[in-house]
Amino acid sequence: MINLRHIEIFHAVYSNGSVSAAARALNVSQPSVTKVLRHAEMLLGFPLFERAKSGLVPTEDAHTLFAEVDEIQTRVYSLRQASQNLRHGRGGTLRVSALPSLSLSALPEAVARFLRDHEGVSFDLQTVHHDDMVRKLYERETDIVVSYEVPPAAPVSHRWLGEGELVILYREADMPDAPPRIPLEMLKDRPFISPIQSGPIGRLLSAELQRVGVELGEIVSARTFYIASALVKAGVGMTIVDNFTAQAAQTPGLSYRPILPSLAFDIHAVHLQNRPPSGLATAFLKVLSEVIEAL
Repeated sequence: MINLRHIEIFHAVYSNGSVSAAARALNVSQPSVTKVLRHAEMLLGFPLFERAKSGLVPTEDAHTLFAEVDEIQTRVYSLRQASQNLRHGRGGTLRVSALPSLSLSALPEAVARFLRDHEGVSFDLQTVHHDDMVRKLYERETDIVVSYEVPPAAPVSHRWLGEGELVILYREADMPDAPPRIPLEMLKDRPFISPIQSGPIGRLLSAELQRVGVELGEIVSARTFYIASALVKAGVGMTIVDNFTAQAAQTPGLSYRPILPSLAFDIHAVHLQNRPPSGLATAFLKVLSEVIEAL
């Protein structure tokens, strides 16, 4: 049975019309081409070329065989080209999903930086919520989820990317003398927009409020950080969001301060155990980690 090397030599000789031209195209010696070609003919049990004064003339069997191997050779070439692109960080599509808060600032900045040094790479980006991340990984809608939590009891692995922290987002007119860090006690008796109650962020905030014994004057419950930020801009009250959302929401007259004591959380790149990140994806996650650290 002939192998890919036999196919490559046959394809080159057929396409170039002679052993010498095929050798030049493949950057190998003429004797090696002749040897492989003869070996292929022996395995096949019939000649592929007839020797004539004008050079090598393909037999009818060679014409039939070429129609079959041409597509194989094209695919082999494409595979080699793709491998080279991946090795040199060119080409390929990265499918990344992230929480909405990270999609507002950290993810776009990381993509912009990465594309400056990786020509030909494309991205398929989505937002995802904690409750939906495992399904998206299972159903191959995405390859990597950037999240604040690693789903328990799921066949996933993760890479730590950095940290974020909770901050108080407010209008400067409502708290003109805000200290560098604001204790939760300072929010008592102020109109408060309650952020999401579930997920790692909601649990982190709820546990701290219970620990310090603070009950906030909730006037609106917002199901997303984006809505909570928009309500602050509209003058409804103050809220607590992650620092990435707060930075993306910055407009004149709006400020944010971290909480005292710090309420920090981890950021992970989550993927299926049997589908670890490619070399290209690993390089992107390194850039994303640097962006998260800078923010």
